[in-house]
Amino acid sequence: MTMTRWPRTLASRLTLIFLVSLAVAHGLSFGLQFYERYQSAKMLMLDNFEQDLTTSLAILERLPANEREAWLPRLEHPNYRYELDEGQPGTPMDMTSAPVSVRSMQATLGRDYPLSFSGIADARPHYQAHLRLKDGSPLTIDVRPLVMPLSPWLPAVLVAQLLLLFVCTWLAVRTVIRPLTRLSQAVDGLDPNGQGEPLKEEGPIEVVYAAVAFNTLQERIANYVKERMQLLAAISHDLQTPITRMKLRAEFMDDSMEKDKLCNDLEEMQHLVQEGVAYARSMAGSDEPSRRVDVDSFLESLVFDYLDTGKLVKLKADGGAAIDTRPHALRRVLVNLLDNALKFGSEVQILAQRQPDGGLLIQVLDRGPGIPDHQLPEVLKPFYRVENSRNRETGGTGLGLAISQQLAVSLQGSLRLGNREGGGLCAQLTLPPRLSGQHTVGPK
Repeated sequence: MTMTRWPRTLASRLTLIFLVSLAVAHGLSFGLQFYERYQSAKMLMLDNFEQDLTTSLAILERLPANEREAWLPRLEHPNYRYELDEGQPGTPMDMTSAPVSVRSMQATLGRDYPLSFSGIADARPHYQAHLRLKDGSPLTIDVRPLVMPLSPWLPAVLVAQLLLLFVCTWLAVRTVIRPLTRLSQAVDGLDPNGQGEPLKEEGPIEVVYAAVAFNTLQERIANYVKERMQLLAAISHDLQTPITRMKLRAEFMDDSMEKDKLCNDLEEMQHLVQEGVAYARSMAGSDEPSRRVDVDSFLESLVFDYLDTGKLVKLKADGGAAIDTRPHALRRVLVNLLDNALKFGSEVQILAQRQPDGGLLIQVLDRGPGIPDHQLPEVLKPFYRVENSRNRETGGTGLGLAISQQLAVSLQGSLRLGNREGGGLCAQLTLPPRLSGQHTVGPK
């Protein structure tokens, strides 16, 4: 059984409800008016028909028999005429389904003349009424009932009214939906750092109230995140001083296994603190201006740096691609992704492709163990590590991918992870052709 699916968008639902209800209401009104006009016109035509029958028979009765034939053309009408004969052969009419003109004729002439009716086979409705004049002469009234004609301008008016209903419905729905569309777009682009554009506080009172509430919410979220990041940055920064003192004191200790363990722990703590500061800075946004970046040159420079240190990284990029972005933030994202790929995998490769909208798609590929599918969204969260080991060389701090994710958001892009067929991980970075609300200061 096929079920009719209800439209999914609010605009289509409102349009369907308004348009159908207005069209049905208009159709009912139009139908009632047309029926009332039809009934009025029919009564007027029947009244004229009855008066004409009475007048015509009175004339024919007064005329001499030899002069009646000459008067018949004067008494003829478009849908009925008089004949001075027995008429055409036909079938007796079923009076239960007789036309209304038959009953009108019976009411007008039936008291004075015996009437009989017969139906005539024809392409359109056709019947004859038979009677005899006072002198016994036969008279046949040949009737071809006409369907009441429709005014030629009426269908055009109906179509114009339906078009007007459609336009008004579209304008009404558009007026209602536009603020909701702007609000949903603002929610999608909500920046927890408070760098997103505020929603315009204009329009009807209800829309203004919603815009004010959204802007207030965005400001509160930004302040909340800023306070937490400042707290994290302050704690991470202040921890560096005692860690440095502890490292200096450990240097004066005698060589032993305990000293080595203590130095390793201090190194791991210092690395964790530095990553915490970096994560706080990535959450706080960047004051780095946007620059025009030649993608090929930028990626080649990055790959050469790795090759100089003996790490094999391959590059495959579309020629001539260029975007407006923050080069230092982009470099930090790619360095984190490449370090992660070199650490856990092999055959590391960078693929860069220009998108149809002018944006850029950068993929960092490796052939490593990959990440379980159910953990892919989790590894982008801070302090989450796939490996349970707390060794920095194997488990890491759990902040590298989180920092890359935040920097990708600050670049108005997105970062997605996925497993490759045959093993390995694919880190996919999507960037827009330019940063909205940013001024490009020059080529880079």
